[in-house]
Amino acid sequence: MAAAIGPRGLLAAIAAGAAAVLVLWWHSTLSIIGLGGWLTGVGEILGLLAGYGVIVLVLLMARVPPVERGVGADRLARWHATGGRWVIALVSGHVLAIVWGYAIMAHTNPVTETGALITTYPDVLMATVAWFLLLGTALVSMRAIRRRLRYETWYYLHLYTYLAIALAFSHQFANGAAFAASPPARFWWSCLYLAVAALVLWYRLVVPVRDFVRHGYRVAGVRAETPRAFSVYIKGDRLSELAAEPGQFFRWRFLARGLWWQSHPYSLSAAASDDLMRITVRDAGDHGAALSRLKPGTRVIAEGPFGAFVPGSTSRPVLLLAGGVGITPLRAIFATLSGKVTLIYRASTWQDVVFQSELDAIAKARGATVHYVVGSRTDLGADPLSADRLRELAPGLQKMDVYLCGPPGMTGSAVAALTEAGVPRRRIHSESFEF
Repeated sequence: MAAAIGPRGLLAAIAAGAAAVLVLWWHSTLSIIGLGGWLTGVGEILGLLAGYGVIVLVLLMARVPPVERGVGADRLARWHATGGRWVIALVSGHVLAIVWGYAIMAHTNPVTETGALITTYPDVLMATVAWFLLLGTALVSMRAIRRRLRYETWYYLHLYTYLAIALAFSHQFANGAAFAASPPARFWWSCLYLAVAALVLWYRLVVPVRDFVRHGYRVAGVRAETPRAFSVYIKGDRLSELAAEPGQFFRWRFLARGLWWQSHPYSLSAAASDDLMRITVRDAGDHGAALSRLKPGTRVIAEGPFGAFVPGSTSRPVLLLAGGVGITPLRAIFATLSGKVTLIYRASTWQDVVFQSELDAIAKARGATVHYVVGSRTDLGADPLSADRLRELAPGLQKMDVYLCGPPGMTGSAVAALTEAGVPRRRIHSESFEF
């Protein structure tokens, strides 16, 4: 297995690339004259950083195993979302600065200069279309809108980012001063784009197809766990070669009618054996309902394993804190940990509690403690996961490593409560369910 690339190493590499982009601009800029020249220079800097930024965004989501394993899919998704906002700001700033700077130097107004740029400069029209595609992607990614979209709708609209990158690429060479007179700059910039494109194709297309052929993933059966959740068992050959760890997840594509074009992330809910894996899904939405009707023998394409939400080697006691279906990866972790372990399972109703008999059996066999915190805040009369309550349920909490998984709202409030209770932030390992 390749060595993991941690958050600091990845951020350092990204920062080094950004510094190289600034050096490229400085090397290609001979002189700056007047306000128009300064605005044009600013526009060129922003354009170069935006061109570099979109490559970073794609790399973060390329599913490169050392990056996924070292940083974690949850954190990569947050970085991708934050980076996306910065790239939109860079592109928009580039457009405004270039138009304004050119208008000053041409002694005209920005509206007239915009028309001239689009109609007379090569590839500017394609770059304009790319800008609007990026703005559209940013719009559907806004939290208020994204929550109203089905995952599949949001996912496929998001793919228009690739079209925007392709449309803008030639514009960089046609109009960018950093590339116009520098074949080496054009060569290395092209290599950067090609390398990231190769990583995307390899890890998101070639590797899944290769593993599909090698391991022969297929549905072994479906079993109801509660009225609201069920488990899907996936058989395969030589699954130990995947080296999947408790807490990790795969992206699953079930080759059944109405499902084959959708890929969804689900964590393993039990440690994988050499021929069997299990995922557990809440029966919510069209996709969840369709999975509950899967037939044995249905072929599956699985990408993974992914994620850094795995227990490290430590002698400290461990607290597992689950919310709702967030018990899924923690169930797998719970069964494999040694030492003192406490599990707190938060659910709104008993119908939402999954694996109760399994959790009780694991706790009994290994001397662990399980607390079920079930009911609404109104029913319970107080915050069920306040700092005081957590200290009460998990004595010695300040000295524990904590693994936390659940809905975003629950995860955020639990992290705040754990921090208030004295748990250092570096010992709180969290994963939330949000696309």
